[in-house]
Amino acid sequence: MHLYEEQTIQIYNTLSGKKEIFKPIENGYVGMYVCGPTVYSNVHLGNVRTFMSFDMVFRYLKHLGYKVRYVRNITDAGHLENDADVGEDKITKKARLEQIEPMEVVQRYTVDFHNILNTFNFLPPSIEPTATGHIIEQIELIKTIIDNGFGYVVNGSVYFDVHKFNETNNYGILSKRKLEDLIHNTRALDGQSDKKNPQDFALWKRAEPQHIMRWPSPWSDGFPGWHLECTAMSTKYLGDNFDIHGGGMDLKFPHHECEIAQSEAAKGIAPVNYWMHANMLQMNGQRMSKSTGNIINPAELISGKNDIMSKGYSPSVIRFFNAQSSYRSVLDLTDDGLLASEKGFHRLMDAVNLLDELEPGANSSFDVKTWRQNCYDAMNDDFNSPILIAHLFEASKHINQIKTGAASLTAEDLELLKKTMLEFTYDVLGLENTKTASNGAGKLEGAVELLIQLRQEARANKDFALSDKIRDELAAKGIQLNDGKDGTTFSTN
Repeated sequence: MHLYEEQTIQIYNTLSGKKEIFKPIENGYVGMYVCGPTVYSNVHLGNVRTFMSFDMVFRYLKHLGYKVRYVRNITDAGHLENDADVGEDKITKKARLEQIEPMEVVQRYTVDFHNILNTFNFLPPSIEPTATGHIIEQIELIKTIIDNGFGYVVNGSVYFDVHKFNETNNYGILSKRKLEDLIHNTRALDGQSDKKNPQDFALWKRAEPQHIMRWPSPWSDGFPGWHLECTAMSTKYLGDNFDIHGGGMDLKFPHHECEIAQSEAAKGIAPVNYWMHANMLQMNGQRMSKSTGNIINPAELISGKNDIMSKGYSPSVIRFFNAQSSYRSVLDLTDDGLLASEKGFHRLMDAVNLLDELEPGANSSFDVKTWRQNCYDAMNDDFNSPILIAHLFEASKHINQIKTGAASLTAEDLELLKKTMLEFTYDVLGLENTKTASNGAGKLEGAVELLIQLRQEARANKDFALSDKIRDELAAKGIQLNDGKDGTTFSTN
């Protein structure tokens, strides 16, 4: 029996505005699509938070035994990311400023994106399609939308007729916006004269002579609209109707709203059963923004080479910090918060590192089976990682008590505890053990072991002043020595 047959997941569905029991379309299989990056600059830490949240969702579904097809796209085609459908696309703008080819921009920042995600121990998606690799599919989708009466051509550009669509469907079903309100609040914008209505959005844009990224189509040499690629790629790899679509809260409108409209206009059915949106990351109580200087990139946060944080933090500490907040909550990145998470992370890892040293007892003073189900209940409740971590800390307390002899577990319960701790810490949360994960951590351990040996020699020579100095200096650096009957060990806090 697979674990998913024993567990019932509830997902907060943005479409309905409530938690719903998760029932995949096909038993044992999950199709999940997450909007990926537009690769014109280094990946933003806020984007990393979104992708990290869905990496955890992916991990948990796989842990339960589902066969998951996880599709996360790369937007490498120039398009106009604003409601007016005018201006210069970001990839072309970057290429023009640096006097390089657009695909050089794409390559540079796609590599950066992958490097950053690898640093944070992400699992790769099942498929990572690119927009430029699916121009044909996007053109065919536009043809279908036009044939069904929801698209119109003006001067070589193709637009989606939102008003016509809303006569038979509900434009605003995801974001809970009414078209009448959108009409009332819309200002006349330059460059929209080709549209029947300001609310219409581009499916295909005729390229101006200076526009570098362009492809031939039945309507003009041009490029796809902002929203089209995700509809084309998600339905190609997951079917006209699939289980989960995820992304940042900022994509709910207009991007995801337009995806729904395009799919329903072309296919006649709702594309997604469960819409999931990760909330924003802010820093020191304010929105991250390049214009205000309130911004930090992942490499700077890890290295400590910045003017905002007091030090650098390991990727696993940052993952742990992220997991201590629900993916649907606004997360405030602060130095104090990271320092607290670092202490908690090391406390958890210290307990995990003790697991192999524990000896079974004649009876159990801790109900492991109930605790194990509590861990699953937390993740089953809309992937509630903060509650999961609280349960892992509860187990950590018992692990330390077992080590000192203040508690005990039978061999069977001890094995179940070990298995569950390791699975949720490593497989589900995606954390890495810093004492074994990097060469730097190994060097730290070796240096501390040498100091422990010097302290033991000082004690043997009755040089207690030196012995105490070594202990106190290490404690000041956050390294706690623990003297026991089997010798001296250390932990970090």
